[in-house]
Amino acid sequence: MNPREGDAAARSAGIDPNSAAPSAPDEFVAIALKQLQAGQVLEAQLSCQQALDIDASHADSLHLMGLVALHARQFDHAVAWLTRAIRQDTRPEYLVTLGLTLKQAGRLEEACATFDTALRLKPEDAELWKALGAVLAALNRPDDALLAYQRAMKLNPRHWEAAYHCGNLLHQTQRFEQALAHFNLANWLQPDHVPTLFARARTQRALKRYEQCLADYQRAHALAPTDPIISNNIGDALLRLDRYQEGLDWFDKALQLRPGVTEVLVNRAFALFQLHRFGEAMAAYARATELDPNDARSVWQIAHLQLQTGDFAEGWAGREARWQVPEFAPDYPKFSQPKWLGEQDIAGKTVLICADEGLGDTLQFARYLPDLAARGARVILVVEDGLRRLLTGIPGVCECLPFTARELPPFDLHCPIMSLPLAFGTTLETIPQANYLPPLPAGRVRHWRDRLGPHHRLRVGLVWSGNPHQGNDRNRSMPFKALTPLLDLDATFVSLQKDVRPGDKALLEARTNIIDFTAELTDFAETAALIANLDLVITVCTSVAHLAATLGRPTWIMLPFVGDWRWLDGRDDSPWYPSVRLFRQDETRDYGVVIASVRAELQAMICSFKP
Repeated sequence: MNPREGDAAARSAGIDPNSAAPSAPDEFVAIALKQLQAGQVLEAQLSCQQALDIDASHADSLHLMGLVALHARQFDHAVAWLTRAIRQDTRPEYLVTLGLTLKQAGRLEEACATFDTALRLKPEDAELWKALGAVLAALNRPDDALLAYQRAMKLNPRHWEAAYHCGNLLHQTQRFEQALAHFNLANWLQPDHVPTLFARARTQRALKRYEQCLADYQRAHALAPTDPIISNNIGDALLRLDRYQEGLDWFDKALQLRPGVTEVLVNRAFALFQLHRFGEAMAAYARATELDPNDARSVWQIAHLQLQTGDFAEGWAGREARWQVPEFAPDYPKFSQPKWLGEQDIAGKTVLICADEGLGDTLQFARYLPDLAARGARVILVVEDGLRRLLTGIPGVCECLPFTARELPPFDLHCPIMSLPLAFGTTLETIPQANYLPPLPAGRVRHWRDRLGPHHRLRVGLVWSGNPHQGNDRNRSMPFKALTPLLDLDATFVSLQKDVRPGDKALLEARTNIIDFTAELTDFAETAALIANLDLVITVCTSVAHLAATLGRPTWIMLPFVGDWRWLDGRDDSPWYPSVRLFRQDETRDYGVVIASVRAELQAMICSFKP
């Protein structure tokens, strides 16, 4: 560097060129540091080199050369310089720079070891613990990372970054209440930090606190109004609150901000579906698949819309996309034998039929099993343990095994039970009858007849909620108290509700006009024997609805405004079950309206009942 260049560099770094020229390494380091802070990387490197020309082992100069290389993202050079600095002087700040460099270079185990060394020298440094936590999180060691961040918070209770990262790790490990507490603290320490608001909203959603989730996303939107993901998430929160039109408006806003985002298109399609705008929903899902041909979920949802509107040919085929949907793919066994979907001749073959979705699905589609045997197949059935006793003895089924069976007998082909309608090319006109169940054990039927006592009044079974983990359960299920308008009618009411929810227990136990035998209903065979003695079953869309309808008992199913695809659209009967009658919510989405209709029809049935 000539004197004129040196003067210019000094001025740009805020140094008076008329002052005495630097002569000691520390002076050159001071100049280099100011140059680096001013973004003059090359000049800083030259100043460091001048310091090292004076003292090749000057630790601060070696360290600053490492910082210069790191600034230029020359990680290997940075590691080499920093290692030389640490050999001269093992200062914690040198180790921190080396740890950060190794982390950025992707050398995470080395970074972790470096921060451990630094912490042995300076164990009360909250920033060091935070840095170690970041590396441990990157190593996918969430529990260890959490301990490191918590240590940082213990040393500095106002460390908002540590609180924020603790929240993320606790959310990742599904400790949502604890995560929320940390996000609350982070938000208090640094209000209106958009990532904190975003993370807290996600946690509120996981806790099903949708109003609070919406409020956080709305605040984040006020701070970052052009972020399409925040607009999308406001729409999602509104869907959770059944505010579908408002949600649709926010999805449209998100697409205006960033057109063609598949996630937003899928959410928009779902909102349209819930608004009963099926044609538009199908078009929106189709657009999502155009943009992302690997979007199996949209293909699967299109299939449900096709089935709901009676297009069975396309719908059954489209439902096979479920094997590419992560939530479903792991559930079905990985068989080495070929899958049968109707193409091959199965005469003389052993075909294993395996349940692959819910209990009600198994009951609905087990009707195809006798037809398999009629084609000359030897049929093995694998089902949920609770269904095994009921389904053992179906005509044509050689063996009925539970999922818990340790070994399966040899077989040639397999077919998921939910793929049987596709394999048989089912149309609305060719749905098999649901008369496949073997006779119920007479002793068990008689047992329940005796338990119920004299048949002087109409006997009505009731089910008001299903599996709480089912995707649409908040719409299909209702609290027990919603049924109370029925219970003052002159009938014998029998609870068929398994797994009564905590909020329903006290009210159910307090009612003297409903019989509850469910503790004795050990499996579906036992439930079937009880239902065989009932005159009517009134239920939400759950497995008992399929059981009662398969038994041919009069079954009234109460459906949400947008019912499951199997009940089709706009019908009050079912081609799957002649004994079924459907009672649907109107656009108010109020089960009170449904219960009022059911009550009127039940009163008429009671009046015509003859003991």
